[in-house]
Amino acid sequence: MSGTAAYKDRQFLAVIGDEDSVTGLLLAGIGHVTEGPELQRNFLVVDSKTETSAIEKAFQNFTQERKDIGILLINQHVAERIRPAVESFTDAFPAVLEIPSKDHPYDPEKDSVLKRVRRLFGE
Repeated sequence: MSGTAAYKDRQFLAVIGDEDSVTGLLLAGIGHVTEGPELQRNFLVVDSKTETSAIEKAFQNFTQERKDIGILLINQHVAERIRPAVESFTDAFPAVLEIPSKDHPYDPEKDSVLKRVRRLFGE
């Protein structure tokens, strides 16, 4: 696959997060639902009742199956629940960015991207 082909069709953001984070991003205009018999949303709202397997399935869908996602935003506290999947995902696209939530501040020590950067610089 050429360099351009890897990202030219990736025109959407996706988000996996708590209700406040997803609502804010949807209000900002990132929401998208595919057409056709299998409606696919580009977001997953996670709460305390959400099964970890559902989070893993959404992560897999946004990072492996869908080729139209350019950036996946995930609340850091949600990423912690599927940390092995997040850390093992090393493809350039979609970019996976961990974001804070209202109730869970951002911790740079847990961010998988920053961990990789530190390893590159030998820290």
